[in-house]
Amino acid sequence: MTEEKKEYLFKVLVIGEIGVGKTSVIKRYVHQIFSQHYRATIGVDFALKVIHWDGDTLIRLQLWDIAGQERFGNMTRVYYREAVGAFIVFDATRASTFEAVNKWKNDLDNKVTLPDGRNIPTVLLGNKIDQMRGGLVSNKQQMDTYCKEKGFAAWFETSAKANINIDEAAKFLVGKILENERTYSHKDTGADSLDLNDDDIDDKTGCCR
Repeated sequence: MTEEKKEYLFKVLVIGEIGVGKTSVIKRYVHQIFSQHYRATIGVDFALKVIHWDGDTLIRLQLWDIAGQERFGNMTRVYYREAVGAFIVFDATRASTFEAVNKWKNDLDNKVTLPDGRNIPTVLLGNKIDQMRGGLVSNKQQMDTYCKEKGFAAWFETSAKANINIDEAAKFLVGKILENERTYSHKDTGADSLDLNDDDIDDKTGCCR
């Protein structure tokens, strides 16, 4: 008797300062398009990505695009509710957007947790690397250390315009979410949890373990 196909709906937040490319990252990942002319997101928007993870697993990924000007407002608690993962995005060409990352991470950790009380898995994206000359993420060891200290699951250099590491970052985060989901399932039903293989992550990423 074949095992029934498992279907999941995961809510993932995409947060960070205004103008870092959050909407562009989502549009690239979900629709494989890029435009120079996105208007600033007002409040919150979301997109749906259907992922055939393997032969037995279908994932509907709901990506919530939360406006940069909404940060630390009272409404973010409502927006964050029931999220199981997050991307925090900064612009690799603008130091001020990286300096704000810690505030976004603290705000996130204070407003949403997993059922067991742990922080939701969060991946840091240094976006717009196609525009870089040197720049913020040139010292990868320093970035690794920063992510480990701040509790990020990993960091990736990305470019929505040049389509660099968008799919890879999303695959990594979804894997972490699925690992958590199956761990809870294992505790409840004795089902096996996922054994992730991160060998396909290239040298433009940093994993914080």
